[in-house]
Amino acid sequence: MAHYRASESKREQFRRYLEKSGVLDSLTSVLVTLYEETDKPNNALDFIKQCLGASGPDPAELEALRTELSELQQKYDLLVKENKELRSRLLQHESLPEDGAAES
Repeated sequence: MAHYRASESKREQFRRYLEKSGVLDSLTSVLVTLYEETDKPNNALDFIKQCLGASGPDPAELEALRTELSELQQKYDLLVKENKELRSRLLQHESLPEDGAAES
């Protein structure tokens, strides 16, 4: 009988730990959301993961982000190149003596 009480005590401690850390509230909230869904998802576990933020981005979304990153990287490279060219031209113009200064 002592073994049963020790086991029950551990369960109770674990339950309090889950309550204190907010796990029970989060799980309850997700399960209520799933219950209230009119169109139940085919995969309830994926739904729960998504609600808890455990699943990664959608593969299509991930590919779109990769494409956007590639485009932005190309744009960045062009802007860096343009910036270097403009700085070089600016330095050339600054190093030339001004027309009015040469006549004085």
